[in-house]
Amino acid sequence: MHTLRTELSDGIQTVTLDRGKANPINHQMILEMRQLIAETNHNEAVLGCLLTGKPGYFSAGLDVVELYDYDPAQMKAFWQDLASLLADLSASPKPWVAAISGHSPAGGCVIALCCDQRVMAAGNYRIGLNEVPVGIVVPSPIFDLYASVLGNRQAYQFLMEGKLLLPQDALACGLVDAVVDPEQVLETSRQRLLHYLSLNQMVWRQTKQLLKAPLIAQLRPDFDTAFGPTLDQWWREESRSQIAAMIQKLKQR
Repeated sequence: MHTLRTELSDGIQTVTLDRGKANPINHQMILEMRQLIAETNHNEAVLGCLLTGKPGYFSAGLDVVELYDYDPAQMKAFWQDLASLLADLSASPKPWVAAISGHSPAGGCVIALCCDQRVMAAGNYRIGLNEVPVGIVVPSPIFDLYASVLGNRQAYQFLMEGKLLLPQDALACGLVDAVVDPEQVLETSRQRLLHYLSLNQMVWRQTKQLLKAPLIAQLRPDFDTAFGPTLDQWWREESRSQIAAMIQKLKQR
């Protein structure tokens, strides 16, 4: 795999996002994650997974620089596979804990939301969904995922504002489950995962399946209904101009 690194030790598989400095999410990363999840689900040697990034960045979100040059067919395929990834990860029968190693806006936050717990590094980092201010229409399944953690009212307010939160604020509202020193993120996440694994796994997995069933159904909607507005807006001149301006700022950093 070109965008992920994996390490298996004592039944725990650590999956590290490994693409550039900030782990921007492109189509290749999505396809590799889907493949990895499918393999993990059927690998009896893997009991649970830690999902992490690089120091300072879990993931900066969707790779808008690459996505900007996709043609309509590529863009639709990207969103179709992203939608499938969110359902695949959320529905995995095995426990996943996100060890959020730094910034996790937009798509980075969405990936972390699919995990069973989230442990975030303390520091001047941001997490949340900021798609609206940058000109991207948020598909309803992503709101449903956000609301499954924050509740409808708070998810709606945060999403419509494009609110990005510091780690302690994310902890206070329940977006993350723990905030620890950066060097403790992986170990704290591992301890959380080990607690899950200390429980009866048949009971744990069946309970997860039952409790997440309504969300999984929301994550597998009619694609054109849920994601069509996102794709339509992406190709509008005002959105293209807004995203192009953002890309220029990114390239100047």
